[in-house]
Amino acid sequence: MADETTLNEGDLAPEVTLETPDGGALSLSAMRGRPLALFFYPKDDTSGCTTEALDFSALKAAFEMEGASILGVSKGTSAGKSKFIAKHGLTVSLATDADGSACEAFGTWGEKTLYGKKYMGIDRATFLIDADGRIARVWRKVKVPGHAEAVLEAARALKGHHEPHAG
Repeated sequence: MADETTLNEGDLAPEVTLETPDGGALSLSAMRGRPLALFFYPKDDTSGCTTEALDFSALKAAFEMEGASILGVSKGTSAGKSKFIAKHGLTVSLATDADGSACEAFGTWGEKTLYGKKYMGIDRATFLIDADGRIARVWRKVKVPGHAEAVLEAARALKGHHEPHAG
């Protein structure tokens, strides 16, 4: 049974406001007008999350050639994001979901199990949002190897299928 926070392809992306590493605010609606690869990751500076952020950073120029932006989101602090970016030379934009509202809106907050212990955390997921703010593709329970490349391919396909609105 689908939970009501499950977003599907074609749905309008929820309007959320995130905190930037410099302490500013960034709303998803302000990023409309070009596709956005929005990736949710569990925690700054952990092995899988670092690899994912580095993979997206390595492909940033290719995403830009397709007219797409990339934004990584997790909880934590703005200061933590700044340290994470500096430590690994990340070039992708990162933002903090301090109050968890974006994770709730995108359905990425849930129960996880590690070494037999249950806890609440962010499920690794990516949403490709088109220029009009609609969800074009959804990846849940992401496995990091090859993921950034798969999102790039979907962004390329999105560009190829984008028809100008008649009007």
